[in-house]
Amino acid sequence: MNIRKTVLMPVLAAASLMMAAPATMAATFKMAIGDAAGGTQWELGTSFAKSFSDKTGGKHKVDLFPNGQLGDEQDTVNNAGMGVLDFSIVAINNITPFSPTVGVLTLPYVIQSAEEAKLLTQGDIGKELVENTIRDAGVRIIGWSYSGFRVLTNSKRPIKTLNDLKGVVIRVPKNEIMIATYQAWGINPTPMAWSETFTALQQRVVDGQDNPYITVSAMKFNEVQKYITNIRYLFSLEPLIVSEQVFQSQKPDVQQAILEAGREATEHSYRFLLESEEKIRADLAAKGMEISDPADGEKEWIEKATTAVWPKFHKSIGGKDKLDAALKALGR
Repeated sequence: MNIRKTVLMPVLAAASLMMAAPATMAATFKMAIGDAAGGTQWELGTSFAKSFSDKTGGKHKVDLFPNGQLGDEQDTVNNAGMGVLDFSIVAINNITPFSPTVGVLTLPYVIQSAEEAKLLTQGDIGKELVENTIRDAGVRIIGWSYSGFRVLTNSKRPIKTLNDLKGVVIRVPKNEIMIATYQAWGINPTPMAWSETFTALQQRVVDGQDNPYITVSAMKFNEVQKYITNIRYLFSLEPLIVSEQVFQSQKPDVQQAILEAGREATEHSYRFLLESEEKIRADLAAKGMEISDPADGEKEWIEKATTAVWPKFHKSIGGKDKLDAALKALGR
């Protein structure tokens, strides 16, 4: 009998069990949040954490790490895909590079209201995108944060026309669709990681950026920005993702609790947007930000963006029929 083999096998088996234990038995999970506490990402995360804990009788909890503490948003998608991070909430544009079909929700002017955003994410199209992200990125979308339209802020001057954009350096995420949209408007934006944005605005490396009112407030951009333009080219959606490896390692009752908590947190996020956006807008105006609308009702912005950008990304979103299906679902 091989004594060495007899001794080693139980040792290796025990070691293997110890390595597997954190994935299946850990009572505490980590959630990365890109934004600071107080925004819609934080609302979604805290709502999920409470609901999940309640549904598991307090046996499981989620620790939240806001303001990019666990890395920038694209890094957290990658880490969740590899199974080394449990949960993350990211701007949808930061998951699109990993699962390009999600880009149908980020094409300019596809979504034109909060109701339309909810309809697409919670309907058949949203369900298909969930399956695609599991396949493409190794992460599962279990909830959505509804943050409102990304308005344009800057420190240079009021912007009402596309001509006003000339000479203004705008930060955008490293997202091809958003970059192409600004290029269609006649400028070359500056792609930049979210974690670097406030400092870049503060030091005037860039003049402006776009994000929803709630994010502008949570990140205190009013301290480094003066002007807001109410463009409505992109409704900001921020999916809550769970590592598919982590999800599949859980017992069925825990999986069910994750899914149910995600649905409840999604509904909470939608209500939070409807209840808070106008109050936040008024607060930013009271703090000295000057708010204006595009001079022509955004007609020129819409025409240039949809004409140039939509056809360019038909292939990446899975074909023109995917865009047509989204528009049909919205009655357009």
